[in-house]
Amino acid sequence: MPPRSPLPPRHGLGAAWLRTPDRGLPRPEPWPTMGSWLRHRLPERVDVPGLLSEQRFVYDDGRAVADSDDYAPHTFVWFHRDLPDEVTVPGEIRIVHRDDRLVVVDKPAFLSTIPRGQHVRQSVVVRLRDELGLPEISPLHRLDRVTSGLLMLATQRPWRGAYQSMFQDGRVRKTYRALAPVRPDLELPVVVRNHLAKSRGSWQAEVVADAPVNAETTIELESRHGDVGVYRLTPHTGRTHQLRLHLHGLGIPIVDDPLYPVVQDIAIGDFSRPLQLLADELAFTDPVDGTARTFRSGRTLPL
Repeated sequence: MPPRSPLPPRHGLGAAWLRTPDRGLPRPEPWPTMGSWLRHRLPERVDVPGLLSEQRFVYDDGRAVADSDDYAPHTFVWFHRDLPDEVTVPGEIRIVHRDDRLVVVDKPAFLSTIPRGQHVRQSVVVRLRDELGLPEISPLHRLDRVTSGLLMLATQRPWRGAYQSMFQDGRVRKTYRALAPVRPDLELPVVVRNHLAKSRGSWQAEVVADAPVNAETTIELESRHGDVGVYRLTPHTGRTHQLRLHLHGLGIPIVDDPLYPVVQDIAIGDFSRPLQLLADELAFTDPVDGTARTFRSGRTLPL
């Protein structure tokens, strides 16, 4: 593990770090200077000459790395990457609850939970680290980028374990609501139980026949509005795309789902048709102080 970063967070993100190799390479180190090693280590991905000239590479003690510094083995170097421009996601992150241990937010659709791929600054974690001044805030469970509603985060590292275990052990009652077509011939409520799997690199998850059950959802119809209804979904497990795939499997795919039944090519800046799926309620017994906690979204369907 690296030592503590000498650079403060920037845009809610910690500095990236690199370490030169230890001594004892099969041949003498081929890099006479730290600048030559950085060019070798970061070819084309980072503007190394530009960052060196702006003194944006630093050592553990905060000193700027110079292009001509003698190469040194087992040496940490820190820097902040330049982030690409991102389309601003509409809608606010509403703070539902905040205390010393937890922050619960009501997330809009299209906002990524964690920074990844083309969504870095436009993510809940990065925005909250910056807006709330909480550099260690991190999510305790998953919420898809296109899903709206409640997301719970730990304010600091020491609190993560207890609350993450609570989600992993199924001790959190989660309730979702979705807008989907009504099938008069479908008997409800129904419990869907099957095995779901998602291959790396695939957009869609799939049902695996004759495999042990790993996904279970209770589905109820709460109200009907013409040809569509508001469904109450109670997941008893937390597989990727579970709710979306379970409704699709019943022949009632969620309104404006960009993946089910077919993958749609939607521009990254097109926010016109949010997935009509809302993480509406979270309820649990706090593992730290034993109090009963219930949180509800302020959003309603249709989104």
